[in-house]
Amino acid sequence: MSLKAINAYKKGTLKQDIINADPHKLTLMLMQGALDRLAYAKGCIERSDYQGRSEHLSKATAIFINLRDTLDLEVGGDFSENLYALYNYFLEKLSTISSENGADVISEVSELFLPIKDAWAQIPEAAKQQAYAQSGI
Repeated sequence: MSLKAINAYKKGTLKQDIINADPHKLTLMLMQGALDRLAYAKGCIERSDYQGRSEHLSKATAIFINLRDTLDLEVGGDFSENLYALYNYFLEKLSTISSENGADVISEVSELFLPIKDAWAQIPEAAKQQAYAQSGI
């Protein structure tokens, strides 16, 4: 099977996953996407592929902006405000990447973000259903 066919299949599967996903799952997919893009960018740095690094960092940055901008600061209170500040920190750190510090910055952001993604993945189904009921989803 060719790489082109495999990539087409993956894109089709991803589109289907997005269509069928609830808001919790969509957020989890975005979180995983950010971590994947950071890992790809780190690999590009190791290979001195600066164009690839820029593309993957741009995608990771866009995901962090989306995650930050969809926080409900009124409902989430201090927790949402702290998460908003953390996303801003990630964006600031990613904007400082250079040839010398790139891998270290990416590692720092990934290490700080992974526990957030893991915690999100462990939210109990009952809590998700209660949140959907309150929001009218």
